[in-house]
Amino acid sequence: MKTRVKELRTAAKMTQQQLADLVYVSSRTIISIEKGQYNPSLMLAYRMAVVFGVTVEELCCLQENKELEDEQYEDL
Repeated sequence: MKTRVKELRTAAKMTQQQLADLVYVSSRTIISIEKGQYNPSLMLAYRMAVVFGVTVEELCCLQENKELEDEQYEDL
């Protein structure tokens, strides 16, 4: 799943470790989310959204991800 975590984190001049500390996860978790290798839980997404002052929908690019997923289903 695509997210805006890296974009928002770098705009806030925050390290991966700083964000991890704020949302109670390891820096490896943040790295994995930024690489699209791990989908955050709803609560983790909410915690990050609060840190950055955005909605979960904005943080997780939900509309864009839904459209991409819909296209995959249409191809079946």
